[in-house]
Amino acid sequence: MIRVEHLSKSFGNTKAVDNISFEVAEGENLILLGTSGCGKTTTLKMINRLIEPSKGKIFVNGENVLDKSPEELRRGIGYVLQNNGLFPHYTVAENIGIVPQLLNWDKKQTRHRVSELLEKLHLDEKHLNVYPHELSGGQQQRVGLARALVADPPVLLMDEPFGALDNVTRSKIQAEFKALDELKRKTIIMVTHDVQEAFELGDRICLMDKGKIIQNGTPADLLFNPTDDFVSDFLKDQRLQLEFKAIRLNDIWKYLPSQTPKQGSVDLPGDVSFWSAIESFKFARTENLHIKHHKKDEYRSAGFEELMSAFNKYKQAHRT
Repeated sequence: MIRVEHLSKSFGNTKAVDNISFEVAEGENLILLGTSGCGKTTTLKMINRLIEPSKGKIFVNGENVLDKSPEELRRGIGYVLQNNGLFPHYTVAENIGIVPQLLNWDKKQTRHRVSELLEKLHLDEKHLNVYPHELSGGQQQRVGLARALVADPPVLLMDEPFGALDNVTRSKIQAEFKALDELKRKTIIMVTHDVQEAFELGDRICLMDKGKIIQNGTPADLLFNPTDDFVSDFLKDQRLQLEFKAIRLNDIWKYLPSQTPKQGSVDLPGDVSFWSAIESFKFARTENLHIKHHKKDEYRSAGFEELMSAFNKYKQAHRT
């Protein structure tokens, strides 16, 4: 869905982005991760031409973005900013309705779509006529996401979307983000400097430094097959928690006991993270998990100790 070829951007003598290339498959969530100044936000902004590239090509759904006017391009790409980017003098309804207005939707179509998104994003209809400053930070971020999604664009760009939120609100919104069916049909590129967030939300991660991509791979690739010491050092302080988030139940499948599900088991799909599985014991107050493989019609059943044993066996087999 998105292809970037030999992309560079210079500001004077400073090379903010230095000859990077990557692809994002349809329906994939790619995270651009790195410290401040590594080039990740500049890369994101070049995709929808908020910043023009110095060199290189960008294709969205097979079309070169330079062949379209910036305005036309942006109408087909959702964009979410760190501080929500809402217009303070517009009501919530007016903020969400900007793109439909540009696309000449009729009022009935706009109202229906806005109501649909309010329900999905846990916002009340009474919020439609208030202004952004009257909302909480979490509500403002939901409105910003609704505005980006309202025209149902196939591509969504997100620049530190949860960075301005407190930790409790951020965790809640991240959980909603993962569960939202609207987003499961989108191709997403998200910028963050938060390593935990990258591992929680990303299908793949591009770790950047000084304008270059150091490693592009799955969260597990970065942990268990780092390309160099920079990648290892970048992750080492949070490694155990990152392993919990990177490893899926399918990854440890062969180490799980094959047995009949016990009474009171909680059903889980095999593509959830080990972290989510552990949390199931806490929140569902169960002693066993009943796990279904994501491709095969097979099941495994495991208690907490059996799950931890399978996790440790997987780690031992993948030690670098």
